[in-house]
Amino acid sequence: MPPVQSSSRAVLITGCSSGIGAATARHLAANGWDVWATARDPERLADLRSAGCRTLALDLADQASMADAVAAVEAEHGAVGALVNNAGYSQSGAFEAVPMERVRAQFETNVYGLVELTRLVLPGMRRRRAGRIMNLSSMGGRLVFPGGAFYHATKHAVEALSDALRFRCAATASTLS
Repeated sequence: MPPVQSSSRAVLITGCSSGIGAATARHLAANGWDVWATARDPERLADLRSAGCRTLALDLADQASMADAVAAVEAEHGAVGALVNNAGYSQSGAFEAVPMERVRAQFETNVYGLVELTRLVLPGMRRRRAGRIMNLSSMGGRLVFPGGAFYHATKHAVEALSDALRFRCAATASTLS
């Protein structure tokens, strides 16, 4: 069995242009982590650069953008040590009134982008036999309010995917040790 390699201190965080993503990036950078803060518009990350974060453009609806972000972190650190899947957005409207293009766009960001980015970081984590993935969901992943059908659907999906990933990674880790 190959020895466990040292874990990477590189943290890749999505959705850092405001809110929880920005606060998480600031906190981790202040505590010595190598933070890679991302957003669709990297110009919105200037304050995080000042706080010691590396910044990258990352659009969860763009495969090449996700691959480029992971490649940039891996080029410097060998692997992503922790992934914080924070990016997401809400939209409201009556079930029948929200256009399908908006429904698809919300699933692309809130669910499919999270899945693909996670798939991209897992090989590096497995090579190092170390890593953490945090998927930020919402209470909306457990309960539903009127007018939020599609947001809640995406957050229910994140809850289920997180449980499935936890079981899968725990099973993989137990076979490696």
